[in-house]
Amino acid sequence: MITVTATKIEAILYLKGKPLSLGEIAEYAACDRATVKEGIIELMDNYAHRDSALEVIETPDGYSLQLRSDFHDLVQTIIPVELGVGALRTLAAIALNSPILQSDLINLRGSGVYQHVPELVELGFIRKRRDSDSRSYSLQVTPKFHQYFQIEQLPQILSTSQKEEQLELELELKGVANAE
Repeated sequence: MITVTATKIEAILYLKGKPLSLGEIAEYAACDRATVKEGIIELMDNYAHRDSALEVIETPDGYSLQLRSDFHDLVQTIIPVELGVGALRTLAAIALNSPILQSDLINLRGSGVYQHVPELVELGFIRKRRDSDSRSYSLQVTPKFHQYFQIEQLPQILSTSQKEEQLELELELKGVANAE
């Protein structure tokens, strides 16, 4: 049976939704730090002995009620990802030019790429591999990108030489059609 103090601490941690120090919890619970410490230990023990998706942990910032790490994949699936405009543009550049060297992406998008790429890798939208022909990394979108954005196939971007060849072919065909 869990004590009233432990239940109150659980409610405080749940409602605040962020790590809290012993002092902060004691202030909200209107009790002393020793009582809070006992309540926290009781809560941690209680969560450890039941089959729950939640746990009470100690972080560098204080104590927190959070989802167990076993369920982080579920969070990625259920909660929509919020990307900043810069990261979204970087992702779009990678998707349209995939695979692309990180050095080429930096030339295209600027130094903000250094912040965007780790975020996009962590979210599982891109894959980053050391390129065998250069000192840069090769970046490409993952199946998660296609699934998340519901994109089956991206439009093919033609290189400048391919565009020129296509234009020449079209002009030749028009020339032949006009000559007939």
